[in-house]
Amino acid sequence: MVNFMDFYYTGPGTLAGRYMRKFWHAGYRAEDLKPGWAKPIKIMGEQFTLYRGDDGTPHVVDFRCPHRQTQLSVGWVEGDCIRCRFHGWKFDSTGQCIEQPAEKESFAEKIRIRSCPTQEYLKLIFVYFGEGEPPPLPRYPDFEQDTLWAETYVRPCNYVNNLENDPIHIPFTHRESEFYMNRPPEIPDITVEESDWGVLLTSRFPSGRLYITQHGLPNILCFRERDRDHLAWRVPVDDDNHASFQLDVTHILEGEEGEAYKNRHKARTGKLGRSPTEIGEAVLSGDIRIQDIDGPERANIVWIQDYATQVGQGPLELRKKEWLGRSDRALILIRKIWERELQALEDGKPLKQWVRSEELAALHSHAND
Repeated sequence: MVNFMDFYYTGPGTLAGRYMRKFWHAGYRAEDLKPGWAKPIKIMGEQFTLYRGDDGTPHVVDFRCPHRQTQLSVGWVEGDCIRCRFHGWKFDSTGQCIEQPAEKESFAEKIRIRSCPTQEYLKLIFVYFGEGEPPPLPRYPDFEQDTLWAETYVRPCNYVNNLENDPIHIPFTHRESEFYMNRPPEIPDITVEESDWGVLLTSRFPSGRLYITQHGLPNILCFRERDRDHLAWRVPVDDDNHASFQLDVTHILEGEEGEAYKNRHKARTGKLGRSPTEIGEAVLSGDIRIQDIDGPERANIVWIQDYATQVGQGPLELRKKEWLGRSDRALILIRKIWERELQALEDGKPLKQWVRSEELAALHSHAND
């Protein structure tokens, strides 16, 4: 019988791994991969080679050359192909070996490595790791804007730790942020329901603020506010680490608020002192307190606060010891949906097809208005 712990583990052959591989996943930030470059990547416990052909098209193939198992990314790109540095075997973008320079009687036609469908969209490189023909890559027209920012980071905890983020944490986790500093905690009244895309969570605060969060299944977070629209994919690297690929369409780029946003971007990339990961680790080890972070590094205080709480949740087995209350009903619903879908997959029954409708895309928070 499936239980909620099953969706934490996404390696090859696992139930959640089989489910997750039915969807496209963000795999890399597009601007970080130049033409002619190859990079090693790891997604859901599997290693791959990501490279960009000389014409700018990204491709994903196996991590190793099948000849002597050397890492392919240390080779070099030729056209839309990649050549192994060890003995020169060359593979096209479909994974087919097309050259074996040292073999007088080539058997290249018998050698094919795995390749994965790849598309570049919204400043990210998306990859389909499943079997057979991939579904259409979902589109997000409201994020196809000139003011789109794309960021990525890796956090040393399971991807679900970042997915299971609810508005109740905001006044406590982020108490040192500018909005909540010197204010008493404001606890919202929340309603939660299953939507066509996943879970729709509405939080109404006593002050009249309205905060709408959407969890797109299987691993997407979305919200829209006055200053920005936010869309993020929490992608498992393995069971103990995940990458977040997040998009922001910014509505305020001028004045004091605009400068503050740009500074947060610089802080996340470590261009304003220590990296937020380094600061987060110092907080967890007790070397510094969050409330004492000051200067330029404070620009990314929200990221550091999230790092401390999510990484601070510890090993996955501790999820079994949680005491959940009514304020956790969004989390409970998400877990029930996961259990239902994984059970359907296990039983060979139809799975729900998740769709972000125009109506859902139009929902807008009034948290900072």
